[in-house]
Amino acid sequence: MNYKESLINFISRYVLKPVYLVYEKWLWFQIKDGVKPRHIAIIPDGNRRWARSLRLNPTIGHELGYERMKDVLKWCLDLGVKIITVYALSKENIEKRDPEELKKLFSIFERGLHELLKSDIIDKYKVRVRIMGRRDTLSPRIRELISKVEEKTKYYDDRFLNIALGYSGREEIIDAVKKIIKDVISGNVNVEDVNEELFSKYLYTGDLPHPDPDLIIRTSGEERLSGFLLWQSAYSELYFCEVYWPEFRRIDFWRAIRSYQRRERRFGR
Repeated sequence: MNYKESLINFISRYVLKPVYLVYEKWLWFQIKDGVKPRHIAIIPDGNRRWARSLRLNPTIGHELGYERMKDVLKWCLDLGVKIITVYALSKENIEKRDPEELKKLFSIFERGLHELLKSDIIDKYKVRVRIMGRRDTLSPRIRELISKVEEKTKYYDDRFLNIALGYSGREEIIDAVKKIIKDVISGNVNVEDVNEELFSKYLYTGDLPHPDPDLIIRTSGEERLSGFLLWQSAYSELYFCEVYWPEFRRIDFWRAIRSYQRRERRFGR
C-alpha cells in the first residue's frame, strides 16, 4: 500500500466513519417517531454506470447491487415497512440488453431465489414473496424456483415482498383490462360496477392490503418511473437521489424517509 492509499484508508477509517455514524444517529432521531410508509417501492438504478465510472465490468455492479438490495430489504423490515416492491428487471430490458449481460443477471436472480428459499429473515418476518411480470420471458429453471418461493411463503401475511421481473407497467394494465372484459362477458362483472377500486383488484398488486406505494425511491439521479407501477403510483410520493444503487447507504434510505415524513400528501387535491 502506497502513501496515497494509506492516507485514504486512514481518512475513511478514522475521520469519515465516526462522522457518518454520528450523522446516521442524528437522522434516526429525526425519523424514528414519524409516520412510516406502509408500502415502499424501489427502482435500484445505476449498477452499470457505477461499475463503468470505476472502469469495472458491469457484472460487478450487478453483483454489488444485489448485495445492497439485501441490506435495503433488511432496513425496510427493521423500520416496520409492511410491503416492499422492487423493480428488478423490465420486460424491455430482457428484450434489448446484451445476451451475455442478461445471462449474468439471470444467474444473480437464480441465486437470489435460492437464498430466499433458505432465508431466516423471510421466515422471521413472515414475508410473502411474489414475482410480478412476464414469466414466459424467464428460463424454466427460474420459473421453477419462483414457484417454490411463492409456494413456501404463500401463507405468510405479516409482510410482503414483490419483485418485478420481466415486468411492464403498460402490460400490467392491459392484462387487467383483458381480465375484466372476460369477467364482463361471462357475467361475473357488471360494466356499471367497473371503477377505480375494482380495476385495482385486477392488477398484479390487487390482493395486497395496501397496493399503492406510499413512497417510490429511485437512485442514480434519473427522475422517471420507467413504466413502473403506472396505475399504482398515481398518488405516490417520489424520491430521487443522486447516488448509484451500489453506493446507496442507510443514511440515504433514512433521508428518503425523512423527506416523506415532511411532505403533505394531497392525493390529487
